Amino acid sequence: MSAGGLSLEVIAKIEAEAKKYPTRRAAVKSALRYAQAEHGWITDTIVSEVSDLLGLRPIEVYEVATFYDMFYTQPIGRHPIRVCTNVSCKLRGADQVVNALCGALGVKLGEVTEDGRFTVLEAECLGACGGAPMMAVGNDYHEDLDPDTVANRLEGYA
Repeated sequence: MSAGGLSLEVIAKIEAEAKKYPTRRAAVKSALRYAQAEHGWITDTIVSEVSDLLGLRPIEVYEVATFYDMFYTQPIGRHPIRVCTNVSCKLRGADQVVNALCGALGVKLGEVTEDGRFTVLEAECLGACGGAPMMAVGNDYHEDLDPDTVANRLEGYA
């Protein structure tokens, strides 16, 4: 790893991505995605290193990291649980799903479970309105959730 925390492999990926665009600024989202995949979340050090690498000010990288709900600027569990709380999901019980998950896991929104496995987060929209309410556990979508059985969907996530 470099002094800032990014491995040479991730730095190479970011450089390759930046070459695809007319400006290096266009590679910020990809750079953050690679960094988060390596570290689990976006630290201030990562923001600084990505900004140096792409020739941007740290605030420009931080703005992207905080705009998209796919980036985490605080430590999260190994399996982030993003529950859609937008209109379709909310009308079909998303708030009850969130409450059931938090109760079953013993956490509040944004907290990491004691075993480090999960963090429950609200998501603006996950694009599965026809299967509302829904959640994404990592990259796995779970639709047509029910507050009484939603915790069962977490079996198998180590």
